[in-house]
Amino acid sequence: MEHVSAPPLIIQGGMGAAVSDWRLARAVSRRGQLGVVSGTGIDTVLVRRLQDGDPGGHMRRAMECFPIRRAAEQAAHRYYRLHGLPAGEPYTMLPVPRQVMSPARQELTMLAAFVEVFLAKEGHDAPVGMNLLTKIQLPTLATLYGAMLAGVDYVLMGAGIPREIPGVLDLLAEHRPARLRFEVEGLAHDAAEYLTLDPRAHWDAPPPPLRRPNFLPIVASHSLAIMLARKATGAVDGFVIEGPTAGGHNAPPRGAEQLNARGEPVYGTRDEVDLAKIRALGLPFWIAGGAGCPSRLRAARAAGAAGIQVGTLFAYCDESGLADALKRSVLAHAGRGEVDVRTDPRASPTGYPFKIVDWAENPAAGVTRERVCDLGYLREAYVGPDGRIGYRCAGEPEAAYLKKGGKPENTEGRQCLCNALLAAIGHPQTRADGTIEPPVVTSGDDLMSIGGFLAGRSRYTAADVIDYLLSDA
Repeated sequence: MEHVSAPPLIIQGGMGAAVSDWRLARAVSRRGQLGVVSGTGIDTVLVRRLQDGDPGGHMRRAMECFPIRRAAEQAAHRYYRLHGLPAGEPYTMLPVPRQVMSPARQELTMLAAFVEVFLAKEGHDAPVGMNLLTKIQLPTLATLYGAMLAGVDYVLMGAGIPREIPGVLDLLAEHRPARLRFEVEGLAHDAAEYLTLDPRAHWDAPPPPLRRPNFLPIVASHSLAIMLARKATGAVDGFVIEGPTAGGHNAPPRGAEQLNARGEPVYGTRDEVDLAKIRALGLPFWIAGGAGCPSRLRAARAAGAAGIQVGTLFAYCDESGLADALKRSVLAHAGRGEVDVRTDPRASPTGYPFKIVDWAENPAAGVTRERVCDLGYLREAYVGPDGRIGYRCAGEPEAAYLKKGGKPENTEGRQCLCNALLAAIGHPQTRADGTIEPPVVTSGDDLMSIGGFLAGRSRYTAADVIDYLLSDA
């Protein structure tokens, strides 16, 4: 095992809902680079792993170490199924997140984040990070606090402007009440709503202060990096500069929307990041998006970067959380150059462009899915006619969305990414009619040229990726 205290050369991307799981992050960190777990939907991931029987007992082993004992005991009692769920039985659902959540619901989210980070850090002393989406606000505070209870070393956040997060980390490290301004459509310009978490409400006596993790915003423009460096509520410790070839959600192009012949957003010179202005901030930065090759690491270092963030190569390695059948099928086709990665401007309910992989054996191809929104991570909050805050999602049933004041055009082409991404890691929900939620696989553009890296292999490890990326170092 290698361990470095200097900024890592390689940050492993925080992908999907537990594609970047604890096994992958642990494998990367043990090789001296920064392994990162995904915090997206981690509470649902935990309870579905428990309902699947917790193979290997890893969830329960980590839960035994969670310092708020009642939360671990309640989760095990309610969700653990010794032999897993019988075929055709649906998963028991969590209550969807809301502005105000019960202490028990907050603690379950803390528990899930703790478990993922604890397992990623188990057996070594190298740094581990957690990736969150700024756009998913409701579980953020509890997720951060749970990760910090497990000693997370880095927090990375993209898909939005995480200006308040540095100050939140400062407060949570001291077990002090923290809040985030809650984005609510239709709120009066002089009004404000907040999401809050008071750690002291969960303890009889709070433990000693926690170590505050480093904070790395994921940005797609030098102007956003400059603003965060100057106006964030606390210290920003570096940046990940992500281009539009990265997987998952991409920042939309600047200016009026233009689409190419495939219906994809067109990025231009206005979307290019001025690295000289990033360097002038005096903070370490990493280049992401199409960075998965030795020459890109060399070029990033020559441009003054600390290194690169790589997602796609790690997403298909043995240790990733992507369902094995999907992994093998995509790699087999990618090795022959028979995959396509498309930037879909409509698929995500967030309105952000989203990368989707297509290949001949895609199990979601041609599947007509009934519109259901029962996980709720990507819902938007709005002020209803009665002045109360409600929630809607462009991927929910159209009639329900329109009744809540949503615009009809916002529903066109939308997909339920919450359910689809959980299906992609092997936890698809079974519906009342027996249908199984289809998966969505997301990758960066690097997938279309992965054949050179594979060199005839059908599988590889995280260590293989690191050795390859460092081969010119």
